[in-house]
Amino acid sequence: MNQEQIRNLIDALASSGLSELEYSEDGCTLRLVKQGVSSASPRGGRDADDDHAAPQATVQRASDLSDALAARPDECLAPLYGVIHLQPSPGEPLFVQPGQQIAAGQTLCVIEAMKVFNEVRAEADATVVEVLVRSGDEVEAGQPLFRLV
Repeated sequence: MNQEQIRNLIDALASSGLSELEYSEDGCTLRLVKQGVSSASPRGGRDADDDHAAPQATVQRASDLSDALAARPDECLAPLYGVIHLQPSPGEPLFVQPGQQIAAGQTLCVIEAMKVFNEVRAEADATVVEVLVRSGDEVEAGQPLFRLV
């Protein structure tokens, strides 16, 4: 299992309604659990020591991301890891350009993660001051994408 596979699994869990995800490959098991979510399902007879044998990761909570957004209201941040697309398809105009007025709910870009295209929409009416990424760039969750006023 490589880092990119692990990131993709974390992003898949974060963008889903699931509270847990377990993935096994070549004798290695990765178990991801969203923080603040308790699982009602039994653990199938495993004891606490089994958890220490497998690598574990933590998913960033939505409240942590909203705190980061509140800290920099002039930036639009990536909600998840993936490949950014600034236009609907090649040859078409960009979703937004610097100097453009945008409305709340307007699509600013699309982030592709695990072959799923996730729209990033404006939280409020604003003006795009600067585009901080290029189409095709890989972006991390929480990375600034646009500077807005």
